Amino acid sequence: MSFSPSQIGNKGIWIALTILTAWVCLLAYLLTYRSPEPSLAGIGLSWSDPLVYLFILAQTHLYTGVFITAHDAIHGVVAPDSKRLNNAIGWVATTLFAYNSYSKLSAGHHLHHRHAATEHDPDYHRGNANMLLWFTDFARSYVSIWQILAMAITYNVLKLWFPMENLIVFWMVPAFLSTFQLFTFGTYLPHRGDHDNPPHNARSQGLNHAWAFISCYYFGYHFEHHNQPYLPWWKLAEARENS
Repeated sequence: MSFSPSQIGNKGIWIALTILTAWVCLLAYLLTYRSPEPSLAGIGLSWSDPLVYLFILAQTHLYTGVFITAHDAIHGVVAPDSKRLNNAIGWVATTLFAYNSYSKLSAGHHLHHRHAATEHDPDYHRGNANMLLWFTDFARSYVSIWQILAMAITYNVLKLWFPMENLIVFWMVPAFLSTFQLFTFGTYLPHRGDHDNPPHNARSQGLNHAWAFISCYYFGYHFEHHNQPYLPWWKLAEARENS
């Protein structure tokens, strides 16, 4: 599959801004959302309200998109004609995603690509058969005490204006679910076990564009990403069809 940055133009910028804006707007709405019927604690969120669960899933999906935007910026394909703008969008995306460090994520991810599923890969767990241990190891590699502190400060400031349960249900819970989603479909399933395609050491899910998008913005097509890391997420489906 041939590709050059000129084929993207400003499309990557507009896609990134659409995802980031959707995340911000939906979160702003959800922080003041009230269920139509009373909850056990009075007026607020009701766990019998199906929209609560749908909103959690929607915000989780957008959280994942925020991280995927940062990931594409790490590869320089959000704004390929402007490194400064590309990195600025990446920095904003990683900051919105629970105060991650863009420079730390960038360094670790490039190591991952150079040493995929080897002892030098920061995303790879040596006892790779155990999913929960791998996830714990994965999270520990990227989460810092400063992130936790920043999240705690932000939570305590925001709860002065917004209900505590809304902050937990629509801001914190989707952040965790998205992290687990990214790990499952972007690290664990593609890289677990043995591989016969070094240096990529990655596999792709079956051809199903709807599921690939819902599960992780086409990153289930993971061999294609490792084989052609210059492709933005929205071109991976085309790459999978041609592989």
